[in-house]
Amino acid sequence: MKKHYSVIVVGAGSVGMATGYYLARKGVDTLLIDAFNPPHRNGSHHGETRLIRHATGEGRQYVSLVLRSQHLWHQLEEETGRRLFIPSGTLMVGEEDVPFIKETVRSAVEHSIYIEKLSADEINKRWPGFSIPKYFVGYFESSSGALLNEECIKAYKELAVKHNAVLKTNTKVENMDFSSNGIVIKTANEIFYADKVVFSAGAWTGKVLSRLGLPLQPVRKTLGWFEPENGDYQHPNLPCFYFCFENQKYYGFPSIDGGGVKIGRNDSERDTDPDLMRQDFGKYSNDEGDLRAFLEKFLPGAAGKLLKGSSCMITKTPDKDFIVDCHPEFPNVMIAGGFSGHGFKYSSVLGEILSQMITDGQTVHDISKFSISRPALAVVK
Repeated sequence: MKKHYSVIVVGAGSVGMATGYYLARKGVDTLLIDAFNPPHRNGSHHGETRLIRHATGEGRQYVSLVLRSQHLWHQLEEETGRRLFIPSGTLMVGEEDVPFIKETVRSAVEHSIYIEKLSADEINKRWPGFSIPKYFVGYFESSSGALLNEECIKAYKELAVKHNAVLKTNTKVENMDFSSNGIVIKTANEIFYADKVVFSAGAWTGKVLSRLGLPLQPVRKTLGWFEPENGDYQHPNLPCFYFCFENQKYYGFPSIDGGGVKIGRNDSERDTDPDLMRQDFGKYSNDEGDLRAFLEKFLPGAAGKLLKGSSCMITKTPDKDFIVDCHPEFPNVMIAGGFSGHGFKYSSVLGEILSQMITDGQTVHDISKFSISRPALAVVK
């Protein structure tokens, strides 16, 4: 097997696989290495679906990126013929003065994204599956919806290989040496060399780059799929949804192709070590309990039999903004991580960004928010 590449991508999950595709499409000699075989259940990208919202509560700076990302997802659908996006729309629900909802509305106004304001009665009438209390308000963004995340990764994987990227799966990186002249990547059985490298190793990013001391914390999250009692909860009769209330955040999806209503809690988590993480949904009573209690209150007809549950990892930064930047000492080392539970929707544009940084030395997108030297990551010298 060839040993020297122009670029090696370490971690071929959502962002890494997209980066590999965009590099290979440009004719860049690229090797992708992953400790598993993407898509897989050992990281952050499994679970069938991910929300893509255009009016972002995480900050207005993300809007231009998610709009570009949506465009790239459509391009990927056209190129592969795969169904990757379900335009269900997304309903944001909760107390009107919640900061996340207020930022979502400000994002929509600033970027001319149409969202429809709805009262609780209007929501309950339009979508009988909901049971919304009168003191809640809703904002419906019809242009957003659900990404079929595992299908997205398969699509980028297919095209990366088609464009001559080399993919080496089930291969753990054991050691690395950096210099301004090149990179040495050591696995259990082989040594590879590269002019440049992209690190997008998900929950393992902090471990792989331990010398930087990045404040990255992998956490365990849980998801559940529940059997609904009737068709009110099937797509297209129910939109995707995101609830913010009483300092709690839940999100979910209609039952797609009969798979059950999917629900997750976005503010409940346990610190974990990625090397010790297990598929252990049900280990704690609130794995199912929190999800079921939410459904019983707001989508009562969806609180049926638990069809399946799953655990996954996300990797948080202190400010929940991403890291997308060069290594502080080696400009030929790109780092992408800390996606804090809201990164998947951006993985297409992040792949484009990283490929531009590799080939052009810069990107056309504003990524100043993701600097590795920002104050929130103060450990980096």
